[in-house]
Amino acid sequence: MLDDATITMKQLRVGLYIELDLKWFEHPFTFSRFKIKSEEQISTIRGLGLATVRYHPDLSDVAPPPPEGADRDEAAAGAAEAPPPDVSPALLAKRAMMERLKRHREDTARIEGAFASTARTIREIEKNLFSRPEDATRQATALVTHITDAILCAPELAIHVMGDSLGNEELYFHSLNVTMLSMMIAREVQLPAELANVLGLGALFHDIGRKNIPDKILTKIDPYSQSEQNLYEMHAQYGMDIAQRLRLPAAIGAIIRDHHELFDGGGYPGRLKGEAIGVLARIVAIANYYDELCNPLVAAQALTPHESLSMMFAKHRAKFDPKLLQMFIRCLGVYPPGTIVQLSNGMTGMVTTVNTALPMKPMLVIHDASVPRNEAIMVDMERDTDLQIVKALRPGQVPPEVLAYLSPRKRVSYYFDTGAKPSESSGV
Repeated sequence: MLDDATITMKQLRVGLYIELDLKWFEHPFTFSRFKIKSEEQISTIRGLGLATVRYHPDLSDVAPPPPEGADRDEAAAGAAEAPPPDVSPALLAKRAMMERLKRHREDTARIEGAFASTARTIREIEKNLFSRPEDATRQATALVTHITDAILCAPELAIHVMGDSLGNEELYFHSLNVTMLSMMIAREVQLPAELANVLGLGALFHDIGRKNIPDKILTKIDPYSQSEQNLYEMHAQYGMDIAQRLRLPAAIGAIIRDHHELFDGGGYPGRLKGEAIGVLARIVAIANYYDELCNPLVAAQALTPHESLSMMFAKHRAKFDPKLLQMFIRCLGVYPPGTIVQLSNGMTGMVTTVNTALPMKPMLVIHDASVPRNEAIMVDMERDTDLQIVKALRPGQVPPEVLAYLSPRKRVSYYFDTGAKPSESSGV
């Protein structure tokens, strides 16, 4: 807990970091504690009906002037004469912000519904792939075309992290994640729609060859023996063979075969290097590698989205096409959705949405014990320009009650909102 002291209304100064002993909906500011930036804010604070506020010396730029003898009496009298908060223009602005939060939650519910529906569609496609291959291929093509049209044509694009209560579709989250993230890169490199559709189908079916690998290998937690590793690596070639049996275009089969090839030649099955790997396979390789870091078989080994991107850039950069990796990081932002962060005002939040147009200005959900969890504060960093992210946090660094409040996802899954108008795309 930060050290604090109490000051009167007359002692308020620009540069003081204060804390209001009011509920969030009883004052017009985004947070209950903040650094005073203007005389206008001081006037608003003095109109809240408080005799005193707390201030934090260690976070303040200035010290308050010493209190005068009559300060407390005058402050108390001023509180009695203060205009009712419900007529304050600033409080009306707060209510407008709360209405925007309500709309944002409605949008999130809509997007999560679309995500769950898409995951169910992928389940149906995989279930019918061998019994009704033509129907399954037609359904997959229609799904990918829809995703391609929506993402490539959107004037703005917001990447959302999904919740855990989306039914029993977890087996299909990886395919959906890799498809969505691949399409995000396709949009960034301005891939033509025809090629983007090929990319989407290759990403959707990239692991189809795992159907020919025994479950005891796929579900093994301990490290593979060399023979087991060799068998597992065969899924890439098996996938190519299945694609040919399903009469998928050769370009899709090449993505399926080469999605584990790495730019430095250390991948498989062909140990291809650099531009010998097709550009579509290079895109899927990045999306697949990232999702496997975030969502490994053993949940305890999962890296946070921020850690995954950092590792790919700092330690494994040579494995990927450098231009595509740079674009991938730019789209997801330094702090991808699902990242828990410490803020410059001392609070803890979780990144919920990244606007690809402004990846350094994500939207956050904020932990505030005074605000009910189902009404949690959402902050758009594009609007709150003074707020900064200090660092990313691992879940183990965060108190359990804060984790429960923020509800970070057991799995990290992504979906895209292309339904917002450009003027509203940044959310709150």
